Amino acid sequence: MFDLQRLAAGHAAALLRFELENRAYFARSISDRGDDYFAEFAERHELLLAEQAAGLCHFHLVVDDDGAVLGRFNLVDVDQGSAELGFRVAERAAGQGLATDTVRRICELAGTDYGLTRLVAAAALDNPGSLTVLRRNGFTPIEEIILVNRPGLRLGRDLTSR
Repeated sequence: MFDLQRLAAGHAAALLRFELENRAYFARSISDRGDDYFAEFAERHELLLAEQAAGLCHFHLVVDDDGAVLGRFNLVDVDQGSAELGFRVAERAAGQGLATDTVRRICELAGTDYGLTRLVAAAALDNPGSLTVLRRNGFTPIEEIILVNRPGLRLGRDLTSR
């Protein structure tokens, strides 16, 4: 069983473990966070919570029954009804539909609980898993972009048409 939870102070240790355990896996498809990210994790976690409290971002984790983080799903840069969606899923949970299902749930939350009307997301062209998740959830291409020196797509989804 999996549970979608809003990021909280008590998630810090499990989230750090998730990021460390999956660091090499994530670096294969998105840019590495760098050593400073991990060295300053506690401070960064507090800043994320402050941004969330201010309504600038909405951070979510998918956790298993043991409290281990299986994925993070973030809505950042909330402004005038729009936000950018970003997500990452643990290697051990990849390819099982977790990302597709959770992005669907995040889109619902964005439109109902957070009052957003539009989401955008970006993925590298050589990251077919993320592109598939976004397309299955109604995101359509907006433009071609360069994403950390790699060709990619920016995609969008209107949350007002259900």
